[in-house]
Amino acid sequence: MSHDPDGLRDDQWERLRDLIPGGRAGQRGPRCDNRRFVEALLWMARSGGRWRDLPERLGDHQAVKRRYYRWIERGVLDGVLAALSAEADLEWLLIDSTIVRAHQHAAGARLSKGGRNAQGLGRSRGGLSTKIHVACDALGDPVRLLLGPGQQNDMAQAHALIEGLSPKAVIADKGYGADPLHDAILDAGAEPVIPPRRHRRRPHAYDRHLYTERNRIERFFAKLKQFRRVATRYDKLLANFRGFVLLAAIAISLA
Repeated sequence: MSHDPDGLRDDQWERLRDLIPGGRAGQRGPRCDNRRFVEALLWMARSGGRWRDLPERLGDHQAVKRRYYRWIERGVLDGVLAALSAEADLEWLLIDSTIVRAHQHAAGARLSKGGRNAQGLGRSRGGLSTKIHVACDALGDPVRLLLGPGQQNDMAQAHALIEGLSPKAVIADKGYGADPLHDAILDAGAEPVIPPRRHRRRPHAYDRHLYTERNRIERFFAKLKQFRRVATRYDKLLANFRGFVLLAAIAISLA
């Protein structure tokens, strides 16, 4: 049984077990309970709570916090999502972005931690914010996530979202209708399914029926923002906030 009623199901943990470092038995027994640790991180992501609010049943909050930061430095969560997305259905690739408003406490990272360069914060409508750029597969599961300041144009990360992937079609809204991206998609052997902007003199043709499938990435964003630590950014450092975005994406992939 799961350690927590709102934690991982047994079948979900089975998919994660071999992707999680540490926790193996040594001379003095297991170093840590990996499942409880992952469930502690998911509680943080879902609740939006402070580290000190972590329920005791999920471990000591200071120990969980320290290990989470080590995972961020080592890219553990990137590896887990990459392993899960290796099973992606790349008949289509859907790309889009969403803006997350930052709490006032997210501002003011210390210079010793990188200062403004490590924050990834920008001003958009509504104040300080961060933008999450996402590529999803044909099932609406996340394949790639990139973050930047809230005012960043969607095209700034568009090429990086599709680089190295081999879908049959790339579906995106008209904000991605620039010629360089259209040509890059064709060069990759995929079909661009992107409606043109009204002002274009020579609009590209696109499959209107297939374009209706773009709602899958909108549904992904709706699921992503059910995680309160993602829906509002509290972390001062972009890397730490991105960790919670990755956690939420992993949970969605396992659902």
